Amino acid sequence: MKSKQVWPAIMARELGGFFSSPVAYIVTGLFLAFAGFLFFPAFFLVNRAELRNFFALLPVLFAFFIPAITMRLFAEESRSGSLETLMTLPVSGSDVVAGKFLASFIFSMVMLVPTLAYAITAALLGKPELAPLVGGYLGAAFLAACFTAIGLFASSVTKNQIVAFFVACSICVALALVDRFLVLLPGTLAGKFEYLSAGYHFESIARGIIDSRDLLYFLSLTAFFLGCAVKSEEQRRAA
Repeated sequence: MKSKQVWPAIMARELGGFFSSPVAYIVTGLFLAFAGFLFFPAFFLVNRAELRNFFALLPVLFAFFIPAITMRLFAEESRSGSLETLMTLPVSGSDVVAGKFLASFIFSMVMLVPTLAYAITAALLGKPELAPLVGGYLGAAFLAACFTAIGLFASSVTKNQIVAFFVACSICVALALVDRFLVLLPGTLAGKFEYLSAGYHFESIARGIIDSRDLLYFLSLTAFFLGCAVKSEEQRRAA
């Protein structure tokens, strides 16, 4: 089988595993419950037809829920031994990582789709600005890709799903919230740490401002952690 034909099969296999797992539906249900909690108070109590509160805390939500999606991708297969069987086949580490990454990214986007009902509700009952809405969901896609890559990497370096979750969650939370603590840093360091913040770059896109620096940040970080995951799997194969 040619390499280019392998990752779609792995992606389809992983997607099937997601949609047949009750854990995935529990995670999705909890995510939507928290997302609704962020949306409806501002909409009905403050009487604002916007998703500002939802997008403001979306990086933190993703920092917890995406690692919950990705924690089993490598860790469970490593524990059960099925990953070692897969790696003995004529399949490259990049094929395995690409297939698992795309499957978990697609599932993350599926998890986000029901929140479009909030945007539709806001559009029907108010006049929200279009640019922040489009920017918010575009930024969410880049953010999900980045955090998915981090979760995939964390899962590739351990056989324990809980450890994989906490490693990925810690990295994602740090990236999501580092900009909130810049006031504690000297001015010379604040700018550098601000650029490292996923929350900062997401908020920039969510305002409807598409800056190439923000896109480059997410693409670079996603590529970096995917590369680390590939390296981890290649080392596992060589061991």
